[in-house]
Amino acid sequence: MKRIVLFIATNLAVVLLLSVVASLLGVDQFLTQNGLSLGNLLGFSLVFGFGGAFISLLISKQAALWSTGAHVITSPEGAHERWLVDTVHRLADKANIGRPDVAVYEGEPNAFATGAFKNSALVAVSTGLLQSMSRDEVEAVLGHEITHVSNGDMVTLTLIQGVLNTFVFFLSRVVGFIVDKAVFRTERGIGPGYYITVMVGQIVFGILASIIVMYFSRRREFRADAGSARLLGTPQPMIGALMRLGGMQPGALPQALASAGVAGSPGWGALFASHPPIEERIAALQQRG
Repeated sequence: MKRIVLFIATNLAVVLLLSVVASLLGVDQFLTQNGLSLGNLLGFSLVFGFGGAFISLLISKQAALWSTGAHVITSPEGAHERWLVDTVHRLADKANIGRPDVAVYEGEPNAFATGAFKNSALVAVSTGLLQSMSRDEVEAVLGHEITHVSNGDMVTLTLIQGVLNTFVFFLSRVVGFIVDKAVFRTERGIGPGYYITVMVGQIVFGILASIIVMYFSRRREFRADAGSARLLGTPQPMIGALMRLGGMQPGALPQALASAGVAGSPGWGALFASHPPIEERIAALQQRG
């Protein structure tokens, strides 16, 4: 359930890197040498905005494996690994998607799915989840992650992030140009005020964009819970899994995967939560009967 924060963190890093590359290649100089060309700026913003989002999506599987230390099960060893792989494959067949790679990593109870394509995704579970839940509950969590894949959540979030990145890239440079001319009084070309403002603007606007992405992420968690209930034919295993997660300490993962609000977080922090409060998710499932 940690794939969204990994995607956001990777995406922001890629966008910042592309921004630096653009500056080194003289893109900013080109855009401002005769006054700011909004048409050209919008074109560059689209390229770099969507470029960052799609690059982060394409490397999401490898980034997830590297950051968690997860190992892909290529030849199942023992009954537990065989059951895990068979269950993921059975749920994938039922969801009418390609069978994803299955991985296990050391850590507290958690799971995630990621990948650029629904027919070649990755589903990973922690040893803590496998040890602390019944097989029915583990299957429900796997159904939740398979639903994320079948719904194309990563691609959808990539498109949303690409649009937001475009505005971040665009607005930060417009503000940078205005500040450089009005505050720093740069008369020819662009001065240091422009670059400083652009970098600060990208960080600030990027944080605001993350709030929007997290909102869509929370909406899709409800859909993934419902999808698990459909795949298993009953919502009870997913309700049981959520109740068990609610009584556990959130899994300790690398910072890039640290998800705010697995069990819900109040106040300002809730804006950055990738998951709704567990109580709300349970209530939504109970309404399904």
